[in-house]
Amino acid sequence: MTTLPFYNVNSEVGKLESVLLHRPGKELERLTPQSLEELLFDDIPWLGRMQEEHDMFADVLRSRGCQVFYYDRLLEKILEDESVKKEMVEELSVLTGFGRLKEKDAILEHLLSRTPAALTEILIAGLHKSEISYKEDHRSLSYYIADEYPFYINPLPNLYFTRDPGAVIGNGISINSMKTSARNRETMILSYINRHHEKINCHEVPQWYGYHQNEPIEGGDILVLSKSVLAIGCSARSSAVAIEKLAENLFKSNSSIEEVLVIQIPFKRAYMHLDTVFTMLDRDKFTIFPGIENDIKVFSLKNSLKKAGSLKITARTDLNKALCKALKLNQVLIIPSGGGDKITAAREQWNDSTNTLAISPGTVVTYRRNTASNDSLRENGVEVVEIEGSELVRGRGGPRCMSMPLRRTDLD
Repeated sequence: MTTLPFYNVNSEVGKLESVLLHRPGKELERLTPQSLEELLFDDIPWLGRMQEEHDMFADVLRSRGCQVFYYDRLLEKILEDESVKKEMVEELSVLTGFGRLKEKDAILEHLLSRTPAALTEILIAGLHKSEISYKEDHRSLSYYIADEYPFYINPLPNLYFTRDPGAVIGNGISINSMKTSARNRETMILSYINRHHEKINCHEVPQWYGYHQNEPIEGGDILVLSKSVLAIGCSARSSAVAIEKLAENLFKSNSSIEEVLVIQIPFKRAYMHLDTVFTMLDRDKFTIFPGIENDIKVFSLKNSLKKAGSLKITARTDLNKALCKALKLNQVLIIPSGGGDKITAAREQWNDSTNTLAISPGTVVTYRRNTASNDSLRENGVEVVEIEGSELVRGRGGPRCMSMPLRRTDLD
């Protein structure tokens, strides 16, 4: 009997079968006004309400037949293996920099003595200096000089945006290199889950990109348009060099990807990733933040037939035509958010109106608050499943940002 691969994502819109989420937790309660910029937040959310909204989001996915996996539960399971636990803690000491401190041994002893559940919480919520007990004469000068900064290990408040650390492409996975150090540990955790969790059992699946790469690429910029076409945003978070590397890896492997459409968007935090301004709704339908199409550039990357291992790069003059050509369609419908009204679109884009999550062809999850955008989608034949997001949206991300699809049903 042939076992189907656990990972299978050959489109943005195939029926969502399984997904990786992270329920916001203690890490959000460690945000302070002073740390917001460093930890990539604009505001301090109310955790209790945030968790209620996230639970409703997960319930919506389950009600549509999707299996939900959670980061913390997968992580806790693999930490039951002492060898995995030790390896991960050693890498953590290098990644976070506490391995250079005089307090290193005390921190390592503390971490290794934790239960899998307690260590999971530290890996996500961080390690406060007050949690480590050691003799005063074992403290380094940095303890006193930098004591105003309270953590040996930073919290990961962005982890509920599970889209960015990794992206399943076909039957393989890209474990991404994040643009900011504040999120590097997220991809390290995903890498260990990918390698060691018995449910996923992905020891031998292709890895298209690795988190130790120097050039950044993030999942919010990666859209699987079809089995053979990938769209990647060149943005403030994903570099051209990383995109080329990922494309080369896909082309030279057994991947089914034949073309990568590179969509360069303005390098601004307001746009951040491609999926904050452009997402796929159906086989031939997309939504876009109106006006952004005037500021983007589109390039087609294909495997060069003239030189093995090199790319053929072709500039495209129009996004609509580029999508039609790549997807072999006569036409596509690109629906502007905000009902096409410039002011409404700008307001709703701040609340991630274009960050839709397709759960089947022509059916998407959105925030209820984006009323004009949602009405516009419905008028164009899209089923809209609304969720609450007054607190979730404070991290500047929508339903697509909050989900990492692991399996989708292939389109006919």
